[in-house]
Order: sequence, then C-alpha cells, then structure tokens
Amino acid sequence: MRLLASTCLGGFAAAFALLATPAAAQPATDALGAIRARGALVCGVTPSTVGFATPGSDGRFRGIDADYCRAIATAIFGDPDKARIVPTTTQQRFTQLQSGEIDVLSRVTTQTLSREASLGLAFVGTNVFDGQGFLVKKSLGISSARELNGATICMQPGSTTELNAADWFRAQGLTMTPLLIEDVEEVRKAFFSGRCDAYSTDSTTLAALRYNQGANADQFVVLPEIISKEPLSVAIRKGDWRFFDIARWTHFALLTAEELGLTAANIDSHANSTNPDIQRFMGRTGDLGKMMGLEPDWAVRIIKALGNYGEIWDRNLGPIGIPRGVNNLWTKGGIQYAPPMR
Repeated sequence: MRLLASTCLGGFAAAFALLATPAAAQPATDALGAIRARGALVCGVTPSTVGFATPGSDGRFRGIDADYCRAIATAIFGDPDKARIVPTTTQQRFTQLQSGEIDVLSRVTTQTLSREASLGLAFVGTNVFDGQGFLVKKSLGISSARELNGATICMQPGSTTELNAADWFRAQGLTMTPLLIEDVEEVRKAFFSGRCDAYSTDSTTLAALRYNQGANADQFVVLPEIISKEPLSVAIRKGDWRFFDIARWTHFALLTAEELGLTAANIDSHANSTNPDIQRFMGRTGDLGKMMGLEPDWAVRIIKALGNYGEIWDRNLGPIGIPRGVNNLWTKGGIQYAPPMR
C-alpha cells in the first residue's frame, strides 16, 4: 500500500510551547460575582462539532457541551438562556479563559496535569470519557492503525492530539507525518480531499464526523485502536472556589438525577417524595443550595430545563450513534459516578 507523504506544518513546536506556558496570572477573586453582575455566563464551545456544539440556523448552539453551559447558567440564574455561548478555537481557548474573555470552557477539552498546573485551569468533572482514534477512507483498505506506517495524519495543533499520536507511533516502532491545520473545518477538508491518509482526534468527534456524511458515511471507517485517555471536562479559571463548587456540582446533579430516575418530565411529581436523597435533591432538606449561595431548588431547575445526564446524552450523542459505553452510570456497568449530595 502506498501512503502519502507531506511536510509537517508547524511540527510539534506549538504543542510543546503550550505546555511550557507559564502559569496564568491569578484572576479576580470573585468570578461568580462578576458573572452575576454581568447577568450572563459566557461559555466557550467548539465552533462546529456535531453532538457537542453546533450552531443551528437560528444561531443557537446545540450539543452536550452547549447544554452544560446552560446547566451552569441555570444553577446560577435559574435560566438556561442566561448562558452566552461563543465559539472558541483550539489554540485560543485557553487564552480566552485565562484572560476572562470567557467564564467557562466547555469545548471537548481533555483534563491533563500540565493544563491544571501550568495554565491555571480547574476541571470540574468528566462529562465524556473519550479516547483518540483514527478515521480513514474505506478505499484505503486497512482495518488497523498499525497499518498506517509512513502515513500522513491530519490533526489540529495546540491540543493533546499530536503529542498522543507521536508517542503512539514511536511506541509501535512506526513513523508518520503530521499535517497540522488550526481551523477544524480546514483540517476536515484536507482529509476529505485526500491531502492526508487519516484524520486523528477524539473518537466521539470522528464518529460524529462520519455520521454527518449521511449517505456517504459507509465510505469511512473509524479504526478500532484507541491510543489515549481523553477525559473531556468543563474547565474554569482557578481562584474562585465558590464558582468551582457550582460548576462541579452541576455536573454531579445531572448524574444524580439520572441515578434517582428524575427526568425533565417527571421531576415535579417527586416534590413530595419521602426518599431522603430526593428530598435533598429537591431542596426540601439539607440546605445544599444555601451552602453554595444558590436557591434551594437549583438542581430541580437544571433538570426541568435540560433533563438529566442520560437525557442530555440521548438528545445529543445518541442520534449520531455514539454508545454510552463507559459513560453509563456505575450502576449500569459504566464509570460515571457522582459523590453523595448531602
């Protein structure tokens, strides 16, 4: 099999420069106060990744990442429309968060040690456990990433993707040439036009891209190898731990609601439940909202507006064929697990 060869655009310099960035300056100590004074939560998402964040014809972003933006806004304001959702690029997303241009980054972003320790970010919880994979054209005639020796791989710079790929190919005793293109639409065009042999990024993103090809989806194959751990998480700036608590427990509230069987449709019917866990969730006992400076029914408002974690998954990722797998609740064979709300 003859594979393409291409010159690396930018090499690995961008990724190593990102890891070497000094820790961000300390932000204002009351980020939550600034959000409330502004009257809106500014949340950065991917410009266009089906299932995660994609603008509709009305300009409204839809996807699991966009829904997490709205969930946090609902916890703070009681209104999902208080989330001002804006697109961010792979290379600018961290700068935008560090500078305060956005309050929250909900953009298929992997939690890593360097991003926490060097970039001054705080990750609030893994909303999608993912891993990096490879998408190829079926006509290439391969069934394993180990057959990509000497291949040209389309990737975006400034992410974990190129480092993961370099490590994996080296560990396998194989070689590859990265074709690095910053704009996500341009890197996809490069793959579809044949400028590279494979496109590598998170496997859920690849599955979504394949699905989005409609009748031509069968012309593409997501190879079976998963070469990395990619715990995708919402991130905020370090410094305001009240805001961190709200963002983190918004995620846990979505998981807890699914575990308790609370949905957007039935949550009102549980108002008089005698189950102690549901009573605390509903804000009838425990003062959990007060502990975080929120209304007693903050969690109820989230579920009424957006549904529980399973509903969010089924609405956004289910239709494009991404199975829950490890993202099932721990009670259903997965690893999604929320600490007790008490």
